Amino acid sequence: MRPVLVLLVSTAWTMTAAQYYYQGLMDYLENRLLAIEDRMQLWHDQSHRYHTELQDFKKLTAEAVDGLSSEHGSLFKDLEGAAVRVDRVEREMDYVEAQTSPRACARQAEKVVEQGSGGWSRAEGRRRRGDDWEELHSRVSDCVEIISGIRSVKILKRVGGPKGMWTRDPRSSRVYVFNGTSGDVIYRFNSVQDFSRSPGLAGGTEIRLPFAWSGPGSAVHNGYLYYVMQEADTDLQVVRYDLMSGAVTDIAMFPVDSRASVYSLNPETVADLAADDEGLWLLFATSDSEPNINLAKMDPATLDIEQIWDTRCPRENAEAAFVVCGTVYVVYNTRLVSRSRIQCVFDVNDMVISEEAPLLYFPRRYGV
Repeated sequence: MRPVLVLLVSTAWTMTAAQYYYQGLMDYLENRLLAIEDRMQLWHDQSHRYHTELQDFKKLTAEAVDGLSSEHGSLFKDLEGAAVRVDRVEREMDYVEAQTSPRACARQAEKVVEQGSGGWSRAEGRRRRGDDWEELHSRVSDCVEIISGIRSVKILKRVGGPKGMWTRDPRSSRVYVFNGTSGDVIYRFNSVQDFSRSPGLAGGTEIRLPFAWSGPGSAVHNGYLYYVMQEADTDLQVVRYDLMSGAVTDIAMFPVDSRASVYSLNPETVADLAADDEGLWLLFATSDSEPNINLAKMDPATLDIEQIWDTRCPRENAEAAFVVCGTVYVVYNTRLVSRSRIQCVFDVNDMVISEEAPLLYFPRRYGV
């Protein structure tokens, strides 16, 4: 009977150990499930809290957006009012500046009298000074009248592309429009009134040129059109075109770098032509590395070059220039929209210096 008893005791011990093992496993699994349930409950509570906070944040954001929209509307109205006031102030400043006689021509008479009085007898000098004074006074008065006649920028007509130019023959009332920065067609209007009342370029007379013009640097004077013709890798050429007969009367070659532009802020202007009572003028740059603007005086009838000067006016930040009574006035600006002003003056007769530049400002309200 001993072997049977040992076997029963061994079997009972094995079953008891298995029960303890499975009971421990079940307790472990139950504890894990309880921990998972606690974790899930914690996640649920946190998710509910986050959802509530998100709803509150969305509500606050919506209120803030509504407030910003309201403030944006009021700020936009304030900016519109400020723009109107700034425009009014600019016009008032332009009016005040226009009422102030420019300094550029004011002292010309004194300088010429001082330069011309040497070497004369007192009586002869007095007589010559009297004659020269009357002639000079008339000339200087014309210069002052021309410069003081410059007014603020006014929008006369919106027509054509974003770039181009329009000009008028000072000896007639006809207006000529150059649409774009190059082409072989210009448009003529009989007067400024006809130009302003026209529905567009189609309202003018189309003039097709035998050679294309390059850059907004043309000039019309005494019935002739002077414009720049330049093709790729060729020298600059100045063309004299008779607007009455419709024929090219002369072409002059001008050896300059084809990549150079006379004004850094207007790179399309490869050269700028201007005409006044003293003759025909050409503003140009010999090469792209040339820092200053050069000036050439040309014979309006033959296009012969009479003389060339280095104006010492830098090309950097130069926007435009004009010539009055043999004096070049260069307008400068920045690449940002701001007020342009004359900052460099060059007089071929050495009577006007940059320190005597007239206080003229040109509000640039657009990018070009």
